[in-house]
Amino acid sequence: MTAIDASQSGHFSIGGDLKVVRLGFGAMRITGQGVWGEPESRDQALATLRHTRDLGITLIDTADSYGPFVSEDLIKEALFPYNDQVIATKGGLTRHGPDIWRPVGNPDYLRQCVLMSLRRLGVARIDLWQLHRVGSDCAPEIQFEIIAKMREEGLIRHVGLSEVDVPMIERASRFFPVATVQNRFNLVDRKSEDVLDYCTERNIGFMPWAPLAAGSLARSGTVLDTIAKEREVSAGQVALAWLLHRSPVMLPIPGTGSPSHLEDNMRAAAISLNADECAALDRQGREVWEKADK
Repeated sequence: MTAIDASQSGHFSIGGDLKVVRLGFGAMRITGQGVWGEPESRDQALATLRHTRDLGITLIDTADSYGPFVSEDLIKEALFPYNDQVIATKGGLTRHGPDIWRPVGNPDYLRQCVLMSLRRLGVARIDLWQLHRVGSDCAPEIQFEIIAKMREEGLIRHVGLSEVDVPMIERASRFFPVATVQNRFNLVDRKSEDVLDYCTERNIGFMPWAPLAAGSLARSGTVLDTIAKEREVSAGQVALAWLLHRSPVMLPIPGTGSPSHLEDNMRAAAISLNADECAALDRQGREVWEKADK
């Protein structure tokens, strides 16, 4: 069997100088149910993280709110020193129980998020720190100002935003270069298509979360199902391959707590869809999205 190599997905330079393999790993699912507490199997979570190196994955995406803190702690235990792996983390969400997420934009809290992530990850500077959500408790500019200050202090190398629209990216850009945007995007969720196009034009990395969601496209007889069967791969692998084809700034970060599932996801790096397949997937995915959006 051919060796699995995530680098077959290509490379992208975050902020113009931080080179990563495009197909990365999202470390949310190495925590407990509801992204709360310890994973059911700590050994398996650690094995999954360590296996990212075997597969050539260089971009690991996490957040202080995953657990909370559990994901960052596991990453430090499994992967430190990180060598050529980039650990991107996020801050700005508070946790009050399983599946409960509340944004806080208070600048003192955001500074605390960064300082504690530095401590947990064991680094002097975070390569990519992302504002998990723009909080409603204070003006976005107040949040952007403290982030810019932390970047000037050398605590953060590059800054990203999550779940934002184009006007918010432009507001943030007055304070610092926006290196990445992390919004929900997949074959059947096109709400952020304009954001993706904006990022593509400006060479801003786009990290789609929930990249494997395919909804009704996963049913038998759909274009996705047909292509997967013809190529003898999974529907999820085709969905990831389509994302990689969609834009050169696309940085999918599928997550899992299983080493074998991690391998399955990374096999998407070797799938090269042709133009007709991509167009058919795009067309059918857009039809599903437009129906759902009505």
